[in-house]
Amino acid sequence: MIDRPTDRPAADRPAPSVPLHRPEATRRFRRRLRLVAVGLVLGWMVAVAVITGVATGRWGALGMPTDGEGRPRGLVVIAAATLVAGAAIAAAYRRASGPVGNLLRAVEQVATGNYGAVDVEVRGPRELRLLATTFNEMATRMAANEQQRRRFLADITHELRNPLAVLQSEIEAQLDGVHPRDDHHLSSLLDETLRLGHLVDDLHTLALAETGRLVLRREATAFGDLVDEAVRRHEAHARQRNVTLRTSVAPGLPTTWVDPARVRQVFDNLLTNAIRHTRAGGEVVVAASARAGPGTGDGQMVQCRVTDAGPGFSDDQLDQVFERFTRAGDSRGSGLGLSIVRDLIRAHGGTIDAGNDPATGGASVTFVLPSANPIDLH
Repeated sequence: MIDRPTDRPAADRPAPSVPLHRPEATRRFRRRLRLVAVGLVLGWMVAVAVITGVATGRWGALGMPTDGEGRPRGLVVIAAATLVAGAAIAAAYRRASGPVGNLLRAVEQVATGNYGAVDVEVRGPRELRLLATTFNEMATRMAANEQQRRRFLADITHELRNPLAVLQSEIEAQLDGVHPRDDHHLSSLLDETLRLGHLVDDLHTLALAETGRLVLRREATAFGDLVDEAVRRHEAHARQRNVTLRTSVAPGLPTTWVDPARVRQVFDNLLTNAIRHTRAGGEVVVAASARAGPGTGDGQMVQCRVTDAGPGFSDDQLDQVFERFTRAGDSRGSGLGLSIVRDLIRAHGGTIDAGNDPATGGASVTFVLPSANPIDLH
């Protein structure tokens, strides 16, 4: 389920209407196409005259081939060929000019950012039909991306505004003497700054992943040590919420060639979500085991599953659980955690999946990381 702020900023409002196309550009195109057609007809006439003259070897009146009585029969040949050529070129012109003109208008619509209005009629020669179909699909994807961009800007503006509003109101309350300047109220300010900093870090990670600039500093790492370290880091948080953290690490896990800092980020996001959604008295389990690779020569891989004892994912969440800002309606998270986890796992060449545990009904996120020799990665 995706939270939607009720007061959307201007980024989510529809773009102002703009002219769909410039008619003079279409007219210029059609005029040039007509000139090309006329040139083709004239060229055809000259070519027929030359071919006929060379073929007969005789040149009579008007420089055209003649028959035995001196009549310029080349004129008849040229006239017939010209009529055929003119008819063929006119048909080709009508067949090509319409679809190309439609494509030209659609290109101008895309240039103005009006992707949703693009719907090129699929007609004409096979190549033009294929081009129109591909162009329509491209415009549809661009419209979806633009809508997603606007929604993302609106959501992230809302997320950034919340902690800033809390900070501003709390600081003003202390300056006005409404709240005392004690450790309790200062700790609430610190919590909001940490929340804001975490959100900025998440956005930075997303930006790096999308632009392909996410740098991984890989090294040979014992995966079991990463699991134990992550659980120790979250034990205090779990105790505060009366949640038990349990690990199940199979012996003999292969050494992984990963970026330890990024894998810690994966665990931090998964465990934070799991602890947040687990009811008091419940249990969060982190299980790691070895599994065979998909190919015969891929060697072993490491599989890790984080399962909580919460309500699990709803049916409408499962299809978009790794999308940005996807979260439960009662969650105070940013909705970026699982999206970042997916990007980090994929950057390592791994896979990730989410579902509900059949035993507890809680949410279960499983990711797989390949184990490889450093030499194989160069």
